[in-house]
Amino acid sequence: MWGTLRPLTSQAGTHRASIPPMRLLLDVLRPAHAHLFAALGRELVARGHDVRFFVRDENGTFEVLRERGLADRALVTPDGGFPLGFLGHSTRLWRLLRDFRPDAVTALLCPRTGVTPWLRRAVRQDRACLFLLRDDERALLGHAAVELLAHEVCTPDTYDAIVHGRQVTYAGFHALAYLHPKRFTPDVEVVRRLGVDPSSRYFVLRVLAAKRSRDYFRPGLTISQRIMLSRLLARFGRVYVSSDGPLPPELEALRLPCSGQDMLHLLAGAKLLVGESATMASEAAVLGVPAVYIAPAGRGYTDDLERRYDLVRTFNGPRFVADWMSEVRELAADEELPARSAAGRERLLREKIDVTGFLADRFERKLGAG
Repeated sequence: MWGTLRPLTSQAGTHRASIPPMRLLLDVLRPAHAHLFAALGRELVARGHDVRFFVRDENGTFEVLRERGLADRALVTPDGGFPLGFLGHSTRLWRLLRDFRPDAVTALLCPRTGVTPWLRRAVRQDRACLFLLRDDERALLGHAAVELLAHEVCTPDTYDAIVHGRQVTYAGFHALAYLHPKRFTPDVEVVRRLGVDPSSRYFVLRVLAAKRSRDYFRPGLTISQRIMLSRLLARFGRVYVSSDGPLPPELEALRLPCSGQDMLHLLAGAKLLVGESATMASEAAVLGVPAVYIAPAGRGYTDDLERRYDLVRTFNGPRFVADWMSEVRELAADEELPARSAAGRERLLREKIDVTGFLADRFERKLGAG
């Protein structure tokens, strides 16, 4: 939990003579962010930089860092709602900025992460630059202002919204930061330890708990629709349900109690992913597993994965009420689907970059020049 900075005991790196060692703070809100920042943090540490994580303890976010050997670099703050949780997080972040004095703060767009470092720069003359990462076009109140406070806002080149500030684009997706072949290799032994036969035909159904502020007015699939999907997929193979919230009994019986890295290994062997998570749809696509993404709001990167690589089928916006059951049925029964998906993944890896390497290089150039 929250405490003083602890001495580091692992993963010391050596910095290159031409680049002075940097101090970087990575602000991690959710498990999906933890995968990205764990990969980036390990790369920066390997290059000889001092990296710390400020972690909101939500649904196993810290566990992802612990699995990657980064627990001794993390300060954990309890999860909480608005406004008390926001104020508590901001206060703890202020103290960490005071004690650690980073050269740069990096996060996926979050008002807390933008305003607090800016205030310290204005009031205390701190040196920390702010780098924001964005891949979600959905906007919340205050996002535009936070973007203006950042030194750079890094987005995929598929990002389909206005950035209010200095935008830097790259040819990739957030999922490539931790699932690029340089960063991740699926392990069938992990799947076996979960009690799943890697050679069996199985599907993953991803269900979200709509508790985040940006989801309150965009209800997703109903309970009956989720159950219908599970029953349909069960006609073609075993079904495993992944969820960050409570489930009805019929779906709870299908929940596989794994998360973090283990879920990525399991996902790599699935025949198909179906669900409400854009992040998990992109993870599946990068691993060569086709996905059906069903949600009211789309993303630029899932559209790109469908249009250019035929790795995701999207049912967003007006298509959210389309006949996606027929599409799921067709894909689940398609024996040629794995070969087409493998070809799509090969093309994706030829055209996209190692996002972790790009971000680490970018920070070194910017901070080294500053």
